[in-house]
Amino acid sequence: MLKLRRGKAEDRKEMPSYPSSSQKLWGIFRRKERWGLSWRGWVLVISVGLVAAYLVFLNIYPFLAVTHRVNSRVLVVEGWVHPYAIRAGAEEFRTGFYARIFTTGGPVEGSGGYINDYNTSASVGGEALQKRFGVPDEFVQMVPSHVIGRDRTYNSAAALCDWLREHDVAVPGVNIVTEDVHARRTRFLFQKALGRNVTVGIIAVPNPDYDAKHWWHYGQGVRDVLSEGIAYIYAKLIFYPSQSLHHEKTERTSQSSR
Repeated sequence: MLKLRRGKAEDRKEMPSYPSSSQKLWGIFRRKERWGLSWRGWVLVISVGLVAAYLVFLNIYPFLAVTHRVNSRVLVVEGWVHPYAIRAGAEEFRTGFYARIFTTGGPVEGSGGYINDYNTSASVGGEALQKRFGVPDEFVQMVPSHVIGRDRTYNSAAALCDWLREHDVAVPGVNIVTEDVHARRTRFLFQKALGRNVTVGIIAVPNPDYDAKHWWHYGQGVRDVLSEGIAYIYAKLIFYPSQSLHHEKTERTSQSSR
């Protein structure tokens, strides 16, 4: 009996003492029991986070700079790209089985807005294909967008979609030439604009100014990957295409009424 009493006393000593009430200040505060991470738990969480960050670090460039061609006779070159990508577009056209090459893009930077079709990236890219890289004029069709500012890639894709519809041109698929890490976002936005009936392929042209396999060694590579990574997340999670399309149609209506 003595041992039994001693055991109960020890149990009472080990049990934490709580106030008789679980609420304070007229019920404004309430005490709750909760679980928390131990030091082993924190080590595990941090280790998993570091491994995940390392895997993302290794794979983010090839994820963004995706190349996936589809069977198509239509090639699209984003007109805003640098000359090395325009040159790659011309080579792609010559070596592939393409019947036509489209250039897309809105007003050139610094123009302050739409002035005319020849003051757009679509026109600049088309002229470069023809005069600098020898693509015959009859195969090049510029499709300018009239929208400047945000969502330029989607508005360029929407302008192409409108041009195909207005000229009654049905295309089952297109291949798009663009710059390296911009590729995945370009394919995603063009697919949204062109719809499910058009298969969108993408060709990412590496930037010759830095080694793609070691992009983190170069300031330009870091800026490109970070900015395009954030832009792709925005496009996937936040971007709502109907708003941008409304601005495109409004701009076109105002231009046609002049």
